[in-house]
Amino acid sequence: MSDLPFPLEPGLAARLASALDVEGKVLRGLDALGPVAGRDVLLVDGAGSPIAAGLSGLGARTIHDAHPAPFRTSLPDESADVVLGVWSSFRGVDAAEIAEADRVLRPGGRLLIVHDYGRDDVSRIMGERPEYGPWSHRNGPFLAGGFRVRVLHCFWTFDDLEATFAFLTEAFGDAGAAVAATLKRPRLSYNVAIYHRTRGGDAAVDDAAVAPG
Repeated sequence: MSDLPFPLEPGLAARLASALDVEGKVLRGLDALGPVAGRDVLLVDGAGSPIAAGLSGLGARTIHDAHPAPFRTSLPDESADVVLGVWSSFRGVDAAEIAEADRVLRPGGRLLIVHDYGRDDVSRIMGERPEYGPWSHRNGPFLAGGFRVRVLHCFWTFDDLEATFAFLTEAFGDAGAAVAATLKRPRLSYNVAIYHRTRGGDAAVDDAAVAPG
């Protein structure tokens, strides 16, 4: 289940879920690029996640699919307005998966894929990941595969520096402690990419970044 961008044991996962993007920028970005409010949204591998709760709050009619890879669904043709993959699904661009998304999307429907973007405090902890480099390049799988990208400048926000240090050390060991020691405020910068595409490949929404606020 893609509650978070990487797996953690339940107690740590709950602490991160309460700190991740408390400003709600990811949900606002999804609604701007969908929209998702009041629409039929197929959420891939995200049942029970904060994003699922946010979709419900926006009045989206959310359908859940628990099988992220390879993406296949039993939904009938043209039955969804949005197909939304969050972290664990659409890890790259596979022609068969994109064709399956197009099959279930209605005309004008949107495929939205959330991944980490890097160039932030979190990526200093996690080290090399394809999300931080190849996937975001102009010749990478998404941008060369008919997608556009919107980058959201988000944060992990904790109560104080002590709580920040405790969480990062418990969750990520020495790498987390090293980054925590450089922080002057109880939050980490966290950049999230939403790769977006209209059914058939016509990307109709501008690639504006959502600035911190």
